[in-house]
Amino acid sequence: MSHPSASAALPSPTSARLSVGFAWVGHTLMHIVSALFLTIVLALETEWKLSYDELIRLWTLGAFMIGLGAPLAGWLGDRWSSAGMMAVFYLMTGGGAVMAGLSDGPEMLMWSLALLGLGASIYHPVGMAWMMANAENRGKAMGWLGLFGTFGVATAAIVAGSLTDWLNWRMAFIIPGAICLVMGAALALLIMSGIVQDRHADVKPQPKPSRGDVVRAFFVLSLTMVCAGLIFNAMQVVLPKLFEARLGGWLGSGTLGVGGLVTAVYLIAALPQMIGGVLADRHSLKRVYMLCLLVQIPMMAAVAVLADLPLVAAAAFVVIASQTQIPAENMLLARYTPDKHRGLAFGAKYILSFGAGPLAVQLVAWVYERTGEFTMLYLTLSALAALAFAAALLLPDDRRKAEPVAEPLPAAE
Repeated sequence: MSHPSASAALPSPTSARLSVGFAWVGHTLMHIVSALFLTIVLALETEWKLSYDELIRLWTLGAFMIGLGAPLAGWLGDRWSSAGMMAVFYLMTGGGAVMAGLSDGPEMLMWSLALLGLGASIYHPVGMAWMMANAENRGKAMGWLGLFGTFGVATAAIVAGSLTDWLNWRMAFIIPGAICLVMGAALALLIMSGIVQDRHADVKPQPKPSRGDVVRAFFVLSLTMVCAGLIFNAMQVVLPKLFEARLGGWLGSGTLGVGGLVTAVYLIAALPQMIGGVLADRHSLKRVYMLCLLVQIPMMAAVAVLADLPLVAAAAFVVIASQTQIPAENMLLARYTPDKHRGLAFGAKYILSFGAGPLAVQLVAWVYERTGEFTMLYLTLSALAALAFAAALLLPDDRRKAEPVAEPLPAAE
């Protein structure tokens, strides 16, 4: 394989800006496209004359692929090409969505959704590592990345529902899929023309941590990320039921009021990710991370016992704190992971988060089955936040003076 010269190998500022932009937009599209079926399934019940449980099971393989594919995608991004894997993400996710829209029966739809899920699995491990390497101000860029992702989560049902109502369920798959395909083709052309290049060293190099700090951070972050994953997933699962049980009097009957309030809480929490990103750029990552975990301990305990508007306020503070910590958490992971293994590290993080989801569902079901309400659940989540905070105390000091950092190596290495 030929080695280009150093000047040709070092990506340009244009390449870095385009890489960050494609990563941001990809986060929105990943969350929209991977959630389309959850709303479209309602139209298929009528058209295909199948029950909801039969249809929703068609997403099982796709949902499984989103978690299963993450470490492999991260490894390929590290070993082959982050930019190339992002083009594959757009093309495979878009192709799966278009195929889903063209499906003539449940079997084809199941395999189309599986392809979509495998494509979507590429985003988090590769997209985050790719953006991290190309961002000058990592915290601010991570904040924007979170904002784009939250926008995708919040609008997925609206996109799917409106396209299904205005056109049909097939176009609700095909139009977002086609947008992904166009983005993938554009990125592939930019890569082939040399405008977007892989970066094998960060735009803003970080001090190299000691081996001891890397090992310590690995064990601490593994524990804190599992706790954070359990807290976030349990909160997401239980919040609609919690609001229905404790706020039903002034939200009215039906699900619209409850659903609207849950959406509002998560949209309000999107902006603090920007604040968390700015804080992570300007202050110690360890301190920002610890502060966010500390806030969740009393707020989670408050959610356990409050009702009405104080409950909404406490729940909002929990979600805001959990979202504000994300840029610091991702930057800590990048800080203590060698550049050449960063995609694999983000893939491992996603597996931890993916694994926490089913555990959180089982925890919610187990507590509700035994108590009929959620006081014990939120006290348990408060204890998990306390455990994560205690573990975070053991993180290395990321602002400790280190040896001068060498200039980035040419990307040909």
